Amino acid sequence: MSKTVVLVIDGFGIGAMPDAGVLRPGDRAADTCGHVLDHCRSALGRPLRLPALGALGLGLVHPHPDLARRTALPVAAGRAALGYPGADTFAGHQTMMGADFSRVTVARLGEHLREVASALTAAGHRVARPDGRPLLVVDGSVLVHDNLEADPGINWNVSGRLDDLPFARILGIARTVRAVAPVARVIAVGGHADGPLGTYVRDGDGGTVGLDTPASGFYRNGGLEVRHLGAPLDHTRQLPDLAARAGIPVTLVGKAADILVCEAAVRRPAVATAEVLAHTLEAVRAPGDGLIVANVQETDLAGHQQDAERYGRILELADAGLAALTGLLDGTGDRLIVTGDHGNDPTIGHAHHTREYVPVLTHRPGAAGVDLLPDAPSLADVGATAARSLGLDAAALANGTVRTGPGDLVPYGPAPHATHTTAR
Repeated sequence: MSKTVVLVIDGFGIGAMPDAGVLRPGDRAADTCGHVLDHCRSALGRPLRLPALGALGLGLVHPHPDLARRTALPVAAGRAALGYPGADTFAGHQTMMGADFSRVTVARLGEHLREVASALTAAGHRVARPDGRPLLVVDGSVLVHDNLEADPGINWNVSGRLDDLPFARILGIARTVRAVAPVARVIAVGGHADGPLGTYVRDGDGGTVGLDTPASGFYRNGGLEVRHLGAPLDHTRQLPDLAARAGIPVTLVGKAADILVCEAAVRRPAVATAEVLAHTLEAVRAPGDGLIVANVQETDLAGHQQDAERYGRILELADAGLAALTGLLDGTGDRLIVTGDHGNDPTIGHAHHTREYVPVLTHRPGAAGVDLLPDAPSLADVGATAARSLGLDAAALANGTVRTGPGDLVPYGPAPHATHTTAR
C-alpha cells in the first residue's frame, strides 16, 4: 500500500515574488512565514515550535533563524512561484492539481452589472443597485459584490446572513451569477454578521466595491458556510480525476473538498484545523493506496484578520499534525508534499492575500538524503510530482513538470518527463 498526501497550508508564503508590488508597492516586503515567526517570538516570548516543518526542510528554503538548517528526514525542498495571476485560493488549487490557470479573466463586477442583473431578474429575483454603487442587492438581503480579499477582479462574492435566509438560497443566487460571470471564481458565503451587511460595504483596490467580510463578523461568529463555484475547467486533466480513473481512492479534506472536482472522491469538508488533520490522518490509516489532498484553512483566515499570533498558534497545531503524518508515511512508495497556495502576510497592513513564493517540501521515505530543488515556475509542478509518486503519467495533466532529485527513489510508474538539476 502507498499513500500520497498533498497538504496545503492556506496562505503560507515564504517571500514576495518579483511582481508582488505591482498592485500594492508595500507588498514587495511580504513574507508571511518570516513575519509570523518574528511576531510570535516577540508576543509569546519564545520561538514558534515547528519541529515537523523544520524536519521537512522549511529552514532550507527560508532563511529565518528560528528554523532548522538541517534535517535527518529524506526530503526534497524547494519553493514555487504561483503560476497564475494574483493570489487566490481557487486558482492556486486548480493550478496545483494540474490545470493551466495562467490566463484567467480578471474583471470587476461593475463592468458586468447589466448582464448579471438581467440573469438574476430572468431567474425571478428582485435586483437593486444601492446608491448607484457597482454592486447588487438581491431579494432585499443578498449582496453580489467584488471580493475584497483577493486581487481586484479575480473573484466575485454572493454574501448573505443566515439569519435572513438559508444557505441554499444564497447558493442558488450564486449559481445564477456563475452562469454569466467571466471571472475565475464566484463564492457563495453565508454567515452570522454583527449587523446589516450594508454596514460593512466599502471601497476596495482598483475601483472594486464589496463586503468587508472580516469586519462583518462572518469569520468569528461561527456557522460560516462557503461554496466555491469555479470557472469551467477540464477536470479530467487534473490530478484527483486522473488518480480516480486509475483506481486510486481519492480523499479531499477541508477547503479542498469544496473547490476541487472529482466525482469519485470521498469529501471531508472542514474549517477547524484539528478536524482537517483528523480527517487526513484517518484517510492515511485506511488500507490500500490513496491520494489525499487536504487544506488547512485557518492560517488564511488568521491572515485576513491580520492576527499574526493566531496564525502562529494554528501553524503549531498544523505542525503537530504533520509530525503524526510523517510517522504514518513510512513505506517506500509514500509521499507527503507540504505547500501553500499563496501568501497572506498578517503584518503587511491590509487583509488581502499577498503574492509570494510558497514552500514545496516533499518527504520521501526510502529516498537517499536531502535534495534542494530550484524554483518551480508554477504550482502545477506539485500535481505533476504527486502524479509521478502515484505511478501515473504526469503528462496526462494539463500542466506541470515532475520535480524529483537524484536522491528520490521512485519504485514504480513511468519515467519523469523532465529532469531538474539539484544542489545538495
